[in-house]
Amino acid sequence: MSGKFRIFGDMEIKPIAHIYTDFPEKFGIPRQSGLAKSLRGRIVFEPEYRNPDALRGLDGFSHIWLIWEFSANRTTSLWQPVVRPPRLGGNSFMGVFATRSPFRPNPLGLSCVKVDSIELSTPDGPVINVLGADLMDGTPIYDIKPYIRYADSRPEAVCGYVDALEERSLKVVFPSGLSDRIADKTIIPSLMETLRLDPRPSYHNDPERVYGLSFSGYNVRFKVVETVLTVTDIETLHLNGN
Repeated sequence: MSGKFRIFGDMEIKPIAHIYTDFPEKFGIPRQSGLAKSLRGRIVFEPEYRNPDALRGLDGFSHIWLIWEFSANRTTSLWQPVVRPPRLGGNSFMGVFATRSPFRPNPLGLSCVKVDSIELSTPDGPVINVLGADLMDGTPIYDIKPYIRYADSRPEAVCGYVDALEERSLKVVFPSGLSDRIADKTIIPSLMETLRLDPRPSYHNDPERVYGLSFSGYNVRFKVVETVLTVTDIETLHLNGN
């Protein structure tokens, strides 16, 4: 992964770390962090930031904020002032600053994740293991900040059109013969959480269509009929390196 400087106005910034997750592609990544609580992520720092002192005190926090780059959108040079949020069916227009669309003037994302463990001495230097990340494998991280409950939590907040949306949750049918193809059984709970969230665009409703989700080295194929998602096949992926 590149550690080159990126210029935002008069400020030069570069990744301090990259996060490694089970999602080699954008499709299927949860719409927000924390929706699939068991999804694992491993934050590995760039060599010049592999100083354990930089993490001193972080073990006292349960959650952190990640500031990261929509790196898969680097080929998109123009930002869009108006976008169509997938949660609204892809037919309603909203201003980009009223959404979390990746097509922004500065392609930066913000996610709150749970700290699962901190390893101060590994072959890759200090590593932060997190849960609930909504990031693609290899995403560059530009900053990490502790989540502070009294300042960051706003239970009284009004959330515009989002308040009217209901979070979809599907029943997942996962035949045991197919789950046996997954060697690492520890990934099954996070895969099930991801599938329950309905990886499809909200405007897709074809019961005959077969979808493919790339997850932790597997291609998981499935169909959705009404509120039931059925896994139909699982194949091992043969991916090139990052």
